[in-house]
Amino acid sequence: MAESLLLPLVRGVASRAVGSLVQTVTSMCGLDDDRETLKRHLLAIECKLVNTEEKCKTNGYIKSWMEKLKAVAYKADDILDDFEYEGLRRNFQIGEPTSRKVLGYVTRHSPLLFRFAMSRKLKGVLNKIKELVEEMNTFGLENFVNPDQRQHPWRQTHSKLDESTEIFGRGDDKEGVVKLLLEQQDERKVQVLPIFGMGGLGKTTLAKMVYHDQEVKHHFQLKIWHCVSDNFDVIAILKSIIELAINDLPEKEKALARQGGWCMSGNIELLQKKLDEVIGRKRFLLVLDDVWNEDKRIWDDELKPLLCSVGGPGSVIVVTCRSKKVASIMCTVKPYKLAFLSGEDSWELFSNKAFSSGVEEQAELVIIGRRIVNKCGGLPLALKTIGGLLSSKQQIVEWKAIEESNIGDSVGGKHDITPILKLSYKHLSYEMKQCFAFCALFPKDYEMEKDMLIQLWMSNGFIQEEGTMDLTQKGESIFHELLWRSFLQEMKVKYGINYHGREYETIVCKMHDLMHDLARDVTNECVTIEELMEQKALVKNARHLQLSKVKLEKKSEVFNGKTSLRTLLDPSRTHQDLKWLPHVSLRALQSVCTSFKAENANHLRYLDLSTCSVDARLLHSICQLYNLQTLRLNDCSELQQLPEDMMISLRKLIHLYLLRCHNLEGMPRNIGQLNNLHTLTTFVVDTRDGCGIEELKDLRHLSNRLELYNLRKIKSAKHAKEANLHQKQNLSELSFSWCLRRYSNPENEACNEQEVLQSLEPHSKMQILELYGYGGLEIPRWMRDPQMFHCLRKLIIANCSRCKNIPAVWLSPSLEYLALVNMGKLKTLCDNLCIEGGGHTTPLQIFPKLKNMYLEGLYSLEGWVENSAGVAIDSSVIFPVLEKLRICRCPKVTSFPLSPVLKDLSLSEFPVREVECLWDIPRLPTSVESLWILCLRGLVALPSDLGDLAKLNYLLVHDCRSLKGLPDGMDGLTSLRKLEISHCPAMVEFPNGLLQRLPALDELRINGCPELERRCREGGEYFHHLVPIPLKYVPEESEFRTGTPETEAESTNIAREAETCEKKFLRRLLPSCAHSKSD
Repeated sequence: MAESLLLPLVRGVASRAVGSLVQTVTSMCGLDDDRETLKRHLLAIECKLVNTEEKCKTNGYIKSWMEKLKAVAYKADDILDDFEYEGLRRNFQIGEPTSRKVLGYVTRHSPLLFRFAMSRKLKGVLNKIKELVEEMNTFGLENFVNPDQRQHPWRQTHSKLDESTEIFGRGDDKEGVVKLLLEQQDERKVQVLPIFGMGGLGKTTLAKMVYHDQEVKHHFQLKIWHCVSDNFDVIAILKSIIELAINDLPEKEKALARQGGWCMSGNIELLQKKLDEVIGRKRFLLVLDDVWNEDKRIWDDELKPLLCSVGGPGSVIVVTCRSKKVASIMCTVKPYKLAFLSGEDSWELFSNKAFSSGVEEQAELVIIGRRIVNKCGGLPLALKTIGGLLSSKQQIVEWKAIEESNIGDSVGGKHDITPILKLSYKHLSYEMKQCFAFCALFPKDYEMEKDMLIQLWMSNGFIQEEGTMDLTQKGESIFHELLWRSFLQEMKVKYGINYHGREYETIVCKMHDLMHDLARDVTNECVTIEELMEQKALVKNARHLQLSKVKLEKKSEVFNGKTSLRTLLDPSRTHQDLKWLPHVSLRALQSVCTSFKAENANHLRYLDLSTCSVDARLLHSICQLYNLQTLRLNDCSELQQLPEDMMISLRKLIHLYLLRCHNLEGMPRNIGQLNNLHTLTTFVVDTRDGCGIEELKDLRHLSNRLELYNLRKIKSAKHAKEANLHQKQNLSELSFSWCLRRYSNPENEACNEQEVLQSLEPHSKMQILELYGYGGLEIPRWMRDPQMFHCLRKLIIANCSRCKNIPAVWLSPSLEYLALVNMGKLKTLCDNLCIEGGGHTTPLQIFPKLKNMYLEGLYSLEGWVENSAGVAIDSSVIFPVLEKLRICRCPKVTSFPLSPVLKDLSLSEFPVREVECLWDIPRLPTSVESLWILCLRGLVALPSDLGDLAKLNYLLVHDCRSLKGLPDGMDGLTSLRKLEISHCPAMVEFPNGLLQRLPALDELRINGCPELERRCREGGEYFHHLVPIPLKYVPEESEFRTGTPETEAESTNIAREAETCEKKFLRRLLPSCAHSKSD
């Protein structure tokens, strides 16, 4: 199937041959005739390639010819790209990007040398293509004018359900669909209910189960089953439905109904009248099985009006399809998405097949079988096929062979599973085929980052601009198409911790294992280094490679200096010296590589040097990559300044990533000239000309995340307004930092900060908003408008020491995360809340979607809500879904927010304080499941109601130096599984009999509590009570030093290290707040 990707390759090269810049340079070199000849040959080949692809499946000679053609096409593409690069280089050097300037001469060093070299390359490729064209003509292939209109083999289905075959795991689905059908009984118009999902999920089987359900039989007066498949011909569908409806008539009426010549007619009006005659006002159920049509016009304008003009109230059309797009076009009822089978249902289906023909269900076969079931990923077709295959195999070694192979490569997979999935593949456009096949580069179960994947597709030329849709938008469209068609799945927002301990969000997706097998089947260009070393793949075919930690010399041996790689990815982020690899054809490179040289990588469109040690030489080298579309320099901690000429040379740049480049001090001048930018993660404001905030004015395509730093350098509110943030509708995350570092304290207070922030008003669909170092006394007007935050999911405000209020987010229907750090003047979260009337028996819900709240350094915070009279009304409001609460350095807080579902509670101070205040912990919510009490050095006793927390399963007490013991009554902690006490030296004993009264306790850790540790060690009075606890840690006495004079100096060092360790401990527990000022 790899040949199916040859046509888009040839088409892309032919398109490039007519590019204006290529024509300009070839004309100047006197090579335009050769370029024109190359174009004609490629167009001639393109016309015949579709038929050639079909023939190569059975003709080895043609297959070999196509492999040669592919290699030559790639070489031709590189040559044409060389011409284009040279034109871009000259435009940059001349300073005026016009074709006229390029006509003067080609290279600054030697025009003749370039012309000679390119002439030799172009003629060499042209000669090879001429030879291949001559061979092609001997095949006698016919032209195929419109390959998109070719028909695929039809897949016919019927309504008959094999009642002898047990169906597993679809009972709930059947009930759900039947319920939906019966609920439409009062609808006067015909309703359409699609059932959609990946091929092999059992959509047709589910439709049959519904079709034969007894309630459905009694409810509908007429039932019709029609398999549409690839033939969405309106007349053919109408005739079939009419014939099937006639078959349901009494015998005496059938002959009469068949009269009139309608079956031979192509007249729509005649057929519509016949349809109305045979169906009339009957309540009908029509199943249209296996629909592929994605032309909305054909459905809306032609078939839907005909089918929906007949029948009585409650009539329903059920559609089965693989594509969510088909479902969305046809539905009037929310489409029913068929899910994969659960683990147990998968095993039931598999074992029912595998152990049905005398194969004994022995323990080892069951273990292997369960692993095979996991590989099938809940796909009934795969489970049934592989289970049936194994039903004739009784040897363990035979089962292991199936387990170790790709499911799609097994005998059953090749003949039953893969053809079903290939049918979906054949319906993809050529662009989508290339993009899908490229995903074979990643391992199975790999989480592919959406933006990175699209950018790699772009860099390899798989995507072409279409109308007003640019490359990025087209890539987004293809990504969602593949998702809708189940080639990709499990798209989700992934939350992770980056290299600096901060949280980040990114959108990822996966491929089903069988779809991965299909991708590997349709391309031989995506390989791993291990496959090349083991000679499971050929170097000459390799175009896309993912590296691993294989020794460098072995890689060098594999390639031996010869490769045509276009993609090279190193996700391990380990340093790689790529001197062994020529970059001649590379389009995409991801590596921590300091030996990178742009002179060898003129074709690069995608470059990811994140975490790399960048220097001036490397940055200057990057400026020579005139074709570059994506540049990722995330986590480059040494990066201070980008080259000034970057904006002139990288005019094709679309995505620039500079996340967590903490030493970046400014931007290149005139970055606003890069008006194709879709991604600019970081912008550092400066007072130099061309470096102000107004440079953002014309960057109207900016999307996703934008972090603005050094906002105190904005000259005036007028300049801030020129940034036009409110017009950048594709931005979803926005971070405002008044300093160079996010968590730095402002050096001085600017007098116009409130006016500047008002002028930086974004659009109202922002999802994440962050504000750092703002020195204003009040928030600006736009932050007081609740309508601004209807889409906001996350709000972080830090180091705004003078600000007395927060944005009006307390009624936001979307806010899930709130962090407030170092806001010393803030007294309440919600001020001026109007509660009309009196005598409320039900608390008012505020923060209706808030799940996670973090509060630190709010020294004036006294309560949660004040009414319009400034009176605290904390007891009158409720946080309905708050699950996680962190409170650090908020000494005036006297109560916790009311929440019926609060599960995770943490209370803390800084590890080192000059004044240790006495703490009185408020009454604890009984819903708490995890409780952390950290660094409260003035805390003398834990709350007396601690024993009331029947749901508590984890209790951590750390660095509470004055705490003398746990409270009595803790025997109520019947769910407590883990108890951890560390660095509480005053704690000397447990309450009497405590350890015996904690039935669920299975982990106990005690550290830094000398007397308590002694009692828990062997020989101590608690030792025998610890024996039943499965996991326990109490340090041995030998781990502590005696403090003799000889070790005093060392003890001092240990004390310092302990203090540092405490800070690190708190940083680990509270990563979202514990940042140094240098961050």
